[in-house]
This record gives sequence, C-alpha cells and structure tokens, in this order.
Amino acid sequence: MPIYEYSCTACGAAFEQLVRASDVPACPYCESPSLERRMSAAAVGAAGVKSAGSSLPMTTGGGGCCGGGCGCH
Repeated sequence: MPIYEYSCTACGAAFEQLVRASDVPACPYCESPSLERRMSAAAVGAAGVKSAGSSLPMTTGGGGCCGGGCGCH
C-alpha cells in the first residue's frame, strides 16, 4: 500500500496517507475530498536511485566523499 502526500484545496492542510488504489482519501482536518496529490520526497529519491543505479556502474574506492578523496578520513 503506497504512501502519498496530499494538499487539501479546501483548508490548505498538507498530510501523508497510506492509500489503496480503490480508496478515495479525504482531508483528516476538514474531511473535504478535494485534494491534490503532491510529489513525495521519497518518490523522487527512489526514482533517482533507480535511474542512477541502472545507468551508472558502481565503483568502490577511488575518491569522492567517504572514499577518502575529500580528506575526511
């Protein structure tokens, strides 16, 4: 069951809710069904990881932060 972020167009509240495909959510504050689904940060992050992971090879060592190249170790 995916979690979505919503913005209520009636009262302006922003909230997250677990929603099944057949469910029609309502605002937990004013109970209005007039909602806009917002892009969640988790969805953006997951999409970014997938596209980067599928198009770029994984490397070990070789610099960059936490690889020793930035001097943090």
